Amino acid sequence: MEPADLAAAHALSRAVGWPHRLEDWQFALAVGEGVCAYAGDRLIGTAMAWRYGGEQARIGLVIVDPTIQRAGIGRRMMTSLLDRLDEPRVMLNATDAGERLYRDLGFAPVSTIIQHQGAPFGSPLVPLRQGERIRPLGRNDAKRLVALDAMAMGARREGVIGELLRQGAAIVLDDGEETVGFAFFRRFGRGHAIGPVIARDTAAARALIAHWIGLNAGMFLRVDVPGESGLSDWLDGLGLTRVSPVLTMLRGRPLPPPGPYRTFGLVSQALG
Repeated sequence: MEPADLAAAHALSRAVGWPHRLEDWQFALAVGEGVCAYAGDRLIGTAMAWRYGGEQARIGLVIVDPTIQRAGIGRRMMTSLLDRLDEPRVMLNATDAGERLYRDLGFAPVSTIIQHQGAPFGSPLVPLRQGERIRPLGRNDAKRLVALDAMAMGARREGVIGELLRQGAAIVLDDGEETVGFAFFRRFGRGHAIGPVIARDTAAARALIAHWIGLNAGMFLRVDVPGESGLSDWLDGLGLTRVSPVLTMLRGRPLPPPGPYRTFGLVSQALG
């Protein structure tokens, strides 16, 4: 995949009902790599991968032209990507349409992701613990954000965090002198996305998400949360209703045991 392919990739994603803007495709390629399938001059398939610190890779934006389904194109693109990846752990979020193929390629389900979206007109005040405060991102926070994200993800994503810093806004949660969480906010799809959200627990994640909702009342927002996050009922109550979940699947080395920090909101379903 090259930058010249992205206009056609964007058109293909729109044809299958995905909300991605051209700018979202540009973001994805800036921090990853991909392959395309063509029939003559016509782009008929895409698949992308992102490498995280030599420990983990993610695959996403796997799309096949709906008029040419069941021709083996998705399998060929996936095989091409997997042949390039040497990370010991490869993950993806699977729709119902792709699950069978991914199982055939050695992926197994490990969890779910639930998409929430809507235009809430307010959010409750989520109290912070004594000593905690939420503040804007500072110029010296980048290294700490990468470290917190790595503890939550099990892999370092300097490139992704760096691109988010260039394109989005962020808040951080401090406990005394220590930064213990953060949440990004950026343009994505039909509106804006909240994520990634990294925190020690559900209460802290709620406070970070509520901050962005409160500042953007009435705007169309999206947040993708792990099924085990404990956030879905709360988000539903705020007007960010859940959309059909996707299945998180893994091939290779098992996930490390949970650490002190967890991912409560994704960058996107593709990037994790």
